[in-house]
Amino acid sequence: MTHSGNSTSHLNEASLVKRMLVGAGIGLLLISLFLFPAGKPNPEWGRFWMIRPLIIVPLAGAMGGLCNCFILQFHKRVGVNKALAIIISVIVFIVGLWLGTVLGLDGTMWD
Repeated sequence: MTHSGNSTSHLNEASLVKRMLVGAGIGLLLISLFLFPAGKPNPEWGRFWMIRPLIIVPLAGAMGGLCNCFILQFHKRVGVNKALAIIISVIVFIVGLWLGTVLGLDGTMWD
């Protein structure tokens, strides 16, 4: 039995999930480095102020991993050099993680 179609046009789901989990892990580690040594929080922030950044930043990291996977999977189709695709995907990941950190910490530590 033969497989019809081009195997390079399909997205590898295992690679996608792995990159998203790594991105979420990096986001969780980064925000944990900011939140846990913070000490006594400002009473204006509310009782559960840490929940928002602990959810939003790993989600931003996972979306950065998703973009990373898409850029690296489809660089041949666009005609971009692999080294340039890696550089672009890292920049997109860092910017997305930074924006997620700002969004997660808005109103608390980022004021």
